[in-house]
Amino acid sequence: MVVKQKPQKQQNKDKYTLNISLKSKDGIVTKKGNLRICKHSSLPTAKPINITNKLRRIQQLSTVNNVQSMHEKSKLKVTKKQKEKTEKKTCDKRKTIGTNETTLRENAEKENNDSYSKYIKLHKSTLNEQENITYFGGPNPTLSSQKLFEWLVHPLEVKNFFTLHWEKTPMHVKRNKSDYYKWIVSTCILDKILRDNHILFTKNIDITSYFNGVRETHNPSGRAFPSVVWDYYLNDCSVRMLNPQTFIPQLHALNATLQEFFGCFVGANLYLTPPNSQGFAPHYDDIEAFILQIEGKKRWRLYMPPNENEYLPRCSSKNFDQSEIGEPILDTIVSAGDLLYLPRGTIHQGTTIDNTHSLHVTLSVYQRNSWCNLLEKLLPQALKRATETDSHFREGLPLEYLRYTGIAHSMSTTEYKEAFKEKIKDLIINLLNYIDVDSAADLMAKDHIHDFLPPFLTKDEQKCSVAENGEIMTSNGIVKNCTNITPETRIRLLRMHCIRLIEEDGIYRIYYSTENSKEYHEYEPQFLEIDAEFVPGIQKIIISYPNFICVKELPIENDVIKVQIVRDLWEKNLVITDTPLCCMN
Repeated sequence: MVVKQKPQKQQNKDKYTLNISLKSKDGIVTKKGNLRICKHSSLPTAKPINITNKLRRIQQLSTVNNVQSMHEKSKLKVTKKQKEKTEKKTCDKRKTIGTNETTLRENAEKENNDSYSKYIKLHKSTLNEQENITYFGGPNPTLSSQKLFEWLVHPLEVKNFFTLHWEKTPMHVKRNKSDYYKWIVSTCILDKILRDNHILFTKNIDITSYFNGVRETHNPSGRAFPSVVWDYYLNDCSVRMLNPQTFIPQLHALNATLQEFFGCFVGANLYLTPPNSQGFAPHYDDIEAFILQIEGKKRWRLYMPPNENEYLPRCSSKNFDQSEIGEPILDTIVSAGDLLYLPRGTIHQGTTIDNTHSLHVTLSVYQRNSWCNLLEKLLPQALKRATETDSHFREGLPLEYLRYTGIAHSMSTTEYKEAFKEKIKDLIINLLNYIDVDSAADLMAKDHIHDFLPPFLTKDEQKCSVAENGEIMTSNGIVKNCTNITPETRIRLLRMHCIRLIEEDGIYRIYYSTENSKEYHEYEPQFLEIDAEFVPGIQKIIISYPNFICVKELPIENDVIKVQIVRDLWEKNLVITDTPLCCMN
């Protein structure tokens, strides 16, 4: 365990230095300083490769004709009849495209480069441009996130959406504007991602099919090379990218901004389905789903949950048979530019039609964000407090209570059993006196902070943050642009939900998401520790959001400490300044 002391800066005299430490599973190592940075040294390690897996022949797929071109050396044994059928099918599909492979690749590369060279833009025509507000960040990120959600459900008003549809009924928004979501991703960009990144089957990509009531996953091992993926696609297999925001900056910006609106993690999956096929069996999910149709179209059939107990479920369902789901409550064609919203528990299945492919993104929100999740945090805490302060909770159970309780005695009613139940009711009622809603909400927020994508910063915000402002290394080893924070510097929290101040066992900690990975839970939760005397200053920064305040306004006695606290937060990318910091003389 190595503890590094951060070099002092001109304004960080002696006792106000920030101590950086590494946190192992054994605990935290550091005791001094205003803020203690706690990181986890354990990073994910690669799983050992089982060589025998390459030699194992995958069973011939019965639901997809000739998908097994095998794509591994041990799987090159294909019968002549199968090979001819596969080649004919592939050739026919390429003829449908109407161009040769060379032209396809040239066009794809050109379109990919054009798409990546454009800065992220949205169709602002649907919003009030006079407000001079951007979707991603801006002077008021909270308002920006609201505007982004307005754009997402446009032309339906947000109030009507939450009144009529949220957690109640599906919603299909038809726009007749095929390029509405085009800025997010395209099939050409997906191809470029596969070529430029180490995309792995199972971790990043799934190959799926659903045929004659059978749902199968056909993932080989190793890297998902584009030629392998597209060969599966040509054989009627669907492609699902599990964490597209990791590789698509536009999608990261979209999801990270919507996190400010929902206050919880916003995930995404990307689905590419070939013409006249289906990749998944009927099922329901444990998330609120927003389906953004990017290219092509898909027929969606939606069904009620099997019973009332599965309304707003906490877990996703099994794959249903067609005989189990009844008649659809909605049978609709979702075209490019359309939006389809599915409440949790809505059974759904999608099929491509009319010889047209489909590319859509599913945004997922509100997983594990229900009242029961809050109560799971709240009630154990309340019971712990009650037990510590009220002896009634610590009294022994009645003698021989096991003789009149339990399943064997469930049908019997005795005086002793009724008294036993009344005692439990009294304790539960008394438990209400020990409920701490704020503490339970902090625990919920702690989980959300760990779930979150890192915030997306606009170019202007980057210039006012540690991301681009501050020291720069120039030629000959000369460092320039040394910046200085003063009591007059105006600062603001980077995002409302990027930090959470929590008290744990008498220790104040700031959990933060700015150093999270775009890959879900790749790192352990990150937090700072802060002395109790500085808590009012942190509270001031939090409650002032989204307004900028001067460093001197912090309710901390010493101006030097005020500056150091803000400097520590700025260096962790938790606060930004209203203008780029000035260079020190």
